[in-house]
Amino acid sequence: MKTARYHGPHDIRLEETAPPDVGPQDVRLEVDSCGICGTDLHEYRDGPIFVPDEPHPVTGVTAPIVLGHEFSGVVSETGTDVSRISRGDRVVVHPNVPCLDCHYCEEGTYRRCNASVAIGLQTETGGFAEQAVVSERQIHRLPDAVSLSAGALVEPLAVGLHAVRRSDLRTGDTAAVFGAGPVGLAVAWAAANAGAKRVFVSEPATVRRRCALEVGADTVADPVETDPVDVIRSGTIDGVDVAFEFAGREETIDDAIRSTKRGGTIVVGSVWNRQPGVDLNEVVGAERELRGTNCYGFPPRSFRTEFDAVINSLANGDVDPDTFITERIALESVVDAGFERLLEQGTDHVKILVEP
Repeated sequence: MKTARYHGPHDIRLEETAPPDVGPQDVRLEVDSCGICGTDLHEYRDGPIFVPDEPHPVTGVTAPIVLGHEFSGVVSETGTDVSRISRGDRVVVHPNVPCLDCHYCEEGTYRRCNASVAIGLQTETGGFAEQAVVSERQIHRLPDAVSLSAGALVEPLAVGLHAVRRSDLRTGDTAAVFGAGPVGLAVAWAAANAGAKRVFVSEPATVRRRCALEVGADTVADPVETDPVDVIRSGTIDGVDVAFEFAGREETIDDAIRSTKRGGTIVVGSVWNRQPGVDLNEVVGAERELRGTNCYGFPPRSFRTEFDAVINSLANGDVDPDTFITERIALESVVDAGFERLLEQGTDHVKILVEP
């Protein structure tokens, strides 16, 4: 089968590999769509970060590996012990596999498991391939009202929904989002749907600012042309109740802190390649609260958390997938028309889907 395998920084190769075997509790998918995630971009530009460069302690896998963890497809084969999923089912893959044996797994906070494994980053299988084999436990069915391409958006939308839940944002609160990539847009959508009175978004790319307005933002600011903190503070009494940082830049951390009111909350969910400097005096003196957010609910509780909530929102028409999807490309074009275009300064893309 055709695969796109990560060998190292700026080195993703289209290769023919043998289809993985299907174990008793596994299902085989014919991959329909796989989104290029910000994490994938970090691996391509600066990695390896999460991709193991020596045998992984759980999976034994090391680079080269098949990337891709935001993917949907149709089930073509099931293992002998699979009972919940059938051939022909249209599904989306939950990419995070907890160990089920640590303190955090025992208490049910699987997303905090420090021995979890990510499909498409630390496994033999991934979404940038014609086929993928995953455990039945990682599979969510898609209702008829949700297309397979929309299914590839479930993972990033769930990240945004979880970030808003982590913030404890309440109906009538105000919110600011720094960075309107796919997850930042998902945060703006989730905040607006959670009842935020006003949502501000800071983003330099024109297309992404327009998308932010489409998903529920009330005010957008270009941080290159204006100070977003001034924009936010002029539109609120003393800053927003909650600020979300999803740009991954040192200056946006400070902007997020300064844009919140005294006693406000800052939620950080971006991936960092280096340790940022943070002015903690702005946190301490104003009794602001700084929180991290990581992914979303993991199996087995994922069937009662953000993944299925997002699937229901897509089925009910609460979110328009076409706002996020700016292009669909073939697997053969994943580098030039995918990774490289998303890394261009001022890119006009939001989410590029790879269709093997």
